[in-house]
Amino acid sequence: MRVHIATDHAGMELSSHLITALTAKGYEMVDHGPTAYDAEDDYPAFCITAASAVVADQAAGVDALGIVLGGSGNGEQISANKVIGVRAALAWNIETAKLAREHNDANVVAVGGRQHTVEEATELIEAFLAEPFRNAERHVRRIGQITAYEAQPNKTAASS
Repeated sequence: MRVHIATDHAGMELSSHLITALTAKGYEMVDHGPTAYDAEDDYPAFCITAASAVVADQAAGVDALGIVLGGSGNGEQISANKVIGVRAALAWNIETAKLAREHNDANVVAVGGRQHTVEEATELIEAFLAEPFRNAERHVRRIGQITAYEAQPNKTAASS
């Protein structure tokens, strides 16, 4: 599996660790930056680039997922979710990491590097990467509703 990863300055240490650890487990890691520490960096570009690469790979039939990291993971998740076709989920424990894949077919996971130890964050991300989408009808239906809304040129309130 190819894994696209991006971070801000707060997640650089975690990102470096993950690239090494996940490469050792057989994942093909693609680092979308940043390449140098800058406390004033603007994370949206890095996260959007990684998320766009996930969507492009998946459209090409490549088995790919993404990881976006920050201090809390919130801004990084929001940035990734602006890319059409991305379902980025903020994981804060093993259960939310697994459910993001199992129920939501999330293709990007966001984790707050300042919210977990390196070991905890690694476990969350490994759980996310390993968990398959269950493809249950109700989940497929709900994802379809999200995708249909996302495709609307002039979005309005969703109807039930």
